Amino acid sequence: MTFQQHTVAATVHGRFVVRPGPPERLLIGFHGYAETAETHLDELLKIGGVEEWTVASVQALHPFYTARTQQIVASWMTRLDRELAIADNIAYVRSVLEWFHQPKTVVFAGFSQGGAMAYRAASDFGRAAGLIVLASDVPPDVTSNLPPVLIGRGALDDWYTDEKLKKDLRFLTNAETCVFDGGHEWTDEFREAAAKFLSRIMGSEL
Repeated sequence: MTFQQHTVAATVHGRFVVRPGPPERLLIGFHGYAETAETHLDELLKIGGVEEWTVASVQALHPFYTARTQQIVASWMTRLDRELAIADNIAYVRSVLEWFHQPKTVVFAGFSQGGAMAYRAASDFGRAAGLIVLASDVPPDVTSNLPPVLIGRGALDDWYTDEKLKKDLRFLTNAETCVFDGGHEWTDEFREAAAKFLSRIMGSEL
């Protein structure tokens, strides 16, 4: 049996959560697979000095129930219609950014699957002051317009491996790393590195 596949554009509503702060600075983050915007916001708020920023966390457009607890979580994309999903996600992030009325300083952050979205969002935005990525490699569709990057990797992480990190560092021209004891996770050591990274960005503001 043969069939034809077609796609049509559809409107869906995304959600994001915000911890208000100084409107001139925005730290905007993207959660990992099977997490929520609130989960990621909680991690961002543990970074030292973050009270100097408005902090936002964007939830992926594809919610689902976890098998064990029936908690509602979300995913950014799958391999199915990948290019269309990337375009949808970039348009979604653009809409979220418009809500903040052009802050002077914008830093993107992402964990795991959300790290790929952070790379894409920063590249598309084009004038980001910085990018914080934990446990995620540079997606192949991102080729330019990246700001200074802080990359975090757990030494025991068997997904974002040392080989992937080295490959990313060959591509990125302005990156620093924090390799910490741990796995595919947030740690205090990485939060400390993120705090210093944000502090330097604040210090460079005109």
